[in-house]
Amino acid sequence: MRYATLITGPAGAGKSTLCASLITHAQTVGRRVHLVNLDPAAERFEYAPAVDIRELVALEDVMEELEFGPNGGLIYCFEYLLNNLDWLEDELGAYEDDYLIIDCPGQIELYTHVPLLPRLADFLQARLGFRLSAAYLIESQFMQDKPKFFAGVLSALSCMLALGIGMICVMSKMDLVKEKGRVRREVGRYLDPDPTLLLEDVNSRTNPKFHALNQAMVSLIEDQNLVSFLPLDVTSEDSVNTILSHIDNMMQYGEDEEPKVPKDMDEGDFADE
Repeated sequence: MRYATLITGPAGAGKSTLCASLITHAQTVGRRVHLVNLDPAAERFEYAPAVDIRELVALEDVMEELEFGPNGGLIYCFEYLLNNLDWLEDELGAYEDDYLIIDCPGQIELYTHVPLLPRLADFLQARLGFRLSAAYLIESQFMQDKPKFFAGVLSALSCMLALGIGMICVMSKMDLVKEKGRVRREVGRYLDPDPTLLLEDVNSRTNPKFHALNQAMVSLIEDQNLVSFLPLDVTSEDSVNTILSHIDNMMQYGEDEEPKVPKDMDEGDFADE
């Protein structure tokens, strides 16, 4: 069985850091995992990608040759990838029983305005037979600005509905948050989003004619009730393990595998004398 998880979220949310942390933890417990880079603007990696979109098309080349801006260039790169999926199929062909962690770019346009990532997700599942999941990250600093936080909640909800696959939401960079007393209680209202946070803060600062719009967004979040966040502290092995465990559960990782005999039981003390 083939497994892959898409690591998504806005730029600067810590997607590449999470990818590296997941790989480090998985390798520590003896699992074979590989990084797939789908960000044509990426420059540095802690682990060398097994598959790299930049070998097919790079954002810098597109911007220079076609005189596109960053967002337009990124969309062009993904459209080019989707027009050359045979390249991706060949690159992924060698990974039959391995676990792939796919680092995605952070532009929300790829999920909403032009559904490029949803098309890629369909290809990975229907054509290549992957069990697929996703993680959507926003960083803990979003909690300092309530309107920005709820914009993040709505973008996570949009991504979840667009991809149509199992997805967890992750509050990254929690090592920057000191959870003590009142702060700990407040953090809980963000991890399991409390829509009244939006009304309390925003209504006091906006023109009354926007209050109905604020209430509509609150009602949308309450009615869907799909978004809640797992806290991520990449300095904590337990925190990274929790994220990986949730991803595994979404894909039912390992349930189809045959039990493996530990190496120390192969022959050894149990060999026939």
